[in-house]
Amino acid sequence: MQEQVRTRFAPSPTGRLHLGNVRAAVFNWLFARRHGGAFVLRLEDTDVDRNVEGAEAQLMADLRWLGLDWDEGPDVGGPHAPYRQSERGERYRAAVDRLIASGAAYPCFDLDEPGSEEGEGGTYRRYDGRERALPKEEAARRVANGEPHLIRFAAPLEGEVVVDDVVRGRIAVPAADVDDFVLLRSDGRATYNFAVVVDDAEMRITHVIRGSGHLSNTPKQALLFDALGAPRPVFAHLAQVLDPEGGKLSKRSGAKAVAEYREEGFLADALVNYLSLLGWSDPEEREVLTRDELVAAISLERLGASDTAYDPEKLRWVATQHLARLPFEAVVEGVRPVLAGAGSPFDEWEGERLDSVVHALRSRLGAWGEVLQHLHYFEPDPARIAAAHSTVSADPESRRVIDALIEAFEEIPESRWTPEELKQAVKEAGQRAGVRGRSLYVPLRMAVIGEEHGPDMARILHVVGRDTTLHRLRTVQRTVGNV
Repeated sequence: MQEQVRTRFAPSPTGRLHLGNVRAAVFNWLFARRHGGAFVLRLEDTDVDRNVEGAEAQLMADLRWLGLDWDEGPDVGGPHAPYRQSERGERYRAAVDRLIASGAAYPCFDLDEPGSEEGEGGTYRRYDGRERALPKEEAARRVANGEPHLIRFAAPLEGEVVVDDVVRGRIAVPAADVDDFVLLRSDGRATYNFAVVVDDAEMRITHVIRGSGHLSNTPKQALLFDALGAPRPVFAHLAQVLDPEGGKLSKRSGAKAVAEYREEGFLADALVNYLSLLGWSDPEEREVLTRDELVAAISLERLGASDTAYDPEKLRWVATQHLARLPFEAVVEGVRPVLAGAGSPFDEWEGERLDSVVHALRSRLGAWGEVLQHLHYFEPDPARIAAAHSTVSADPESRRVIDALIEAFEEIPESRWTPEELKQAVKEAGQRAGVRGRSLYVPLRMAVIGEEHGPDMARILHVVGRDTTLHRLRTVQRTVGNV
């Protein structure tokens, strides 16, 4: 019987999730769902000095919004609970006792020696293994007497450590490059490398899919799996994500938090889709995929090793494609609360007027919040429109167009002020003035919205309303009389 695929995402509650670290969650979730396996959420919260209050709840909220539901975790439990490292101290102690008994680990009483991971600044310095030869009886006696100590791993002294990685192939490290690294600190806390292996082994994680920043840890972790008698998981180290300037994408480099994308109104499916493209390629070369399509297509073999860059324009393009695929009513419901919070007159748009706003803008939107960037088409800046009116009034042909438009619009009563009627009226005004195309639409746009380009004009006229439209056109007429 084939073993169930089990993946995990193990963030630290030290801040908000951003695109650089949540990408690993996306790949782990997709791969687990692809194979009908389990996706585990585990919290690496042992660094109490860096833990941020509320971060745990926030990262869970972010994952839920992204649709990355977990089968086991701190809140839902599971057969391998607890899922917070801070609650697993007894398991680490039991594992280290087994390693000491087998000779794979030993107490070290030189707390200030290199490699202790407790030196100033937390930097790692290589340990020469001098206490490895200490007689077991002496070590046991000193431990029993309460002498402060670390627990170190007895790394191999010769040969090489070989790790197979799905993305990067065979990785071989000389054993001499792996020192006797610390497993338990002098205060009893497990180090990252030790805790993560004990957790992965006990939770039966079959695939470790994570960022390339963990590559340097992998030989040590592979040795620990072997020493614990646990099967090594399949390792897959994702390509590093760079920021647009070529540096590593991180919170320090200004990477936006997942919560910010939610607040801006991005669709969760769009964000998951974009993140999947950072280091993976669809076998059919599609770039816009639904969640179900991603689950069906994902494979570790199509992960790339080369660095990939976060491209905000590409993200927005993907987001625009997803939003464009939504049913019209779904777009209306997405835009409505944004307009409601924008104040008058935008919060008054409902019914057919709101429909026209959505028709006019939906192809320009990558997120609900972006509707605010386009409200100037309906409520233009007074200075901009005044300048536009002066420009239109200075051109004789444009003045003829404005006259024809006023005449055509005056014939439409309020009850028939609809996009369909307005489109026909603009066409008839062009025929009266003997113009079409840009010669017709540029004067109209400049008079009503103060710009030469914009969304569907019939929709804008419908939203702006009969009285305001005629007022702006007549203002041009009056400006003409003063030229």
